[in-house]
Amino acid sequence: MTAFWIVFLLGLTYLVALVGDVYRPVNPWRALVYGVERLWRGFADGRFRYPERLAYWPALGFYVALVWLELFGDTGPFSLAVALLAYTAINMVAAGLFGARDWFRYGELFGVFFCLIGRMAPRVVAARGQGVSWTWRAPFSGLRHMAIAHNSLLLFILFMLSSTAFDGLHETQLWRRLFWVELYPAVLSGWVGNNPIAAFPVLLKLYAYWNTLWLVLSPLTYLVVYWLFVAAMRWVARSERSTAELARRFAPSLLPIALAYHVSHYYTLLQTQGLKIVPLASDPFGYGWNLFGTADWWQRANVPEPTTVWHVQVGVIVLGHIVGVYVSHAIALEVFGGRWRAARSQLPMLALMLAFTAAGLWILAQPIAG
Repeated sequence: MTAFWIVFLLGLTYLVALVGDVYRPVNPWRALVYGVERLWRGFADGRFRYPERLAYWPALGFYVALVWLELFGDTGPFSLAVALLAYTAINMVAAGLFGARDWFRYGELFGVFFCLIGRMAPRVVAARGQGVSWTWRAPFSGLRHMAIAHNSLLLFILFMLSSTAFDGLHETQLWRRLFWVELYPAVLSGWVGNNPIAAFPVLLKLYAYWNTLWLVLSPLTYLVVYWLFVAAMRWVARSERSTAELARRFAPSLLPIALAYHVSHYYTLLQTQGLKIVPLASDPFGYGWNLFGTADWWQRANVPEPTTVWHVQVGVIVLGHIVGVYVSHAIALEVFGGRWRAARSQLPMLALMLAFTAAGLWILAQPIAG
């Protein structure tokens, strides 16, 4: 559990943001496919051409499923192992059908996710023959010329934002009150009854469906807001490009905000639980082993100081939005040409960034429900 959720999913995200997409050359599912290729020549080439209309939809579907599993799946070691085995089987079949190159570019969740995160890193990891090469660049400069070719990748980026925001929102007293105090008496009581004790088992199931529904709808909600501001930007700049084209072109400017949301919400987990991987490595199954002599290390709880956490969260979110504004302006200079026209076009985007900042800080400030 700690190895996957904390070290792999959180720790590797921050490592990739610092040093580039180191996940791509060590992708375990890719390694499995090319391992089969050694025994079955042509397996990694696939049997069919990857359908263009599929684009990044498979990766987005896996992303939604992963976040649902994290928030509502109530997973244990066994159920997580089953989920990862199922994901492995899907990757093997899909790579065998459509080819490893296209599948791991479009369909494999972690390949798409870490590739997007890696575009913000100051180092570039590129394959060269049997090895990899490293080159330096300015931080976040990889976003300036980044091409978003399909709306599915735009939604993927928006879900990086909305899923983290929803993770924070659904634990607040406000969100719980919205369902149990506002929605139940006004809408659901006529269906499940006015006795809350008798209706509780049904309401609990409905609450799970309610959360799942809003998790799925969250990127669409962000898309509506983003689309309106991009349309306003198009009108202000008197651009001949379509709103859809501009929405895809400016989508990379949202990635620094997504990373800031991710860090502010989850870095304490890496701080408190991530260190546990050292003693767990010596006793991974709880059998009392001490394989590396570290089973007794760092057993004391590492509880971060709340005031420090709050200031770090606020600082990270504000910094992420500042970088987002900078990247958006750099893209505008290329899209709209003149500085005055580019600056004028960024007024709606600046308002959008301020709205995202306010929303992120507001969610952080809400009391957490018990």
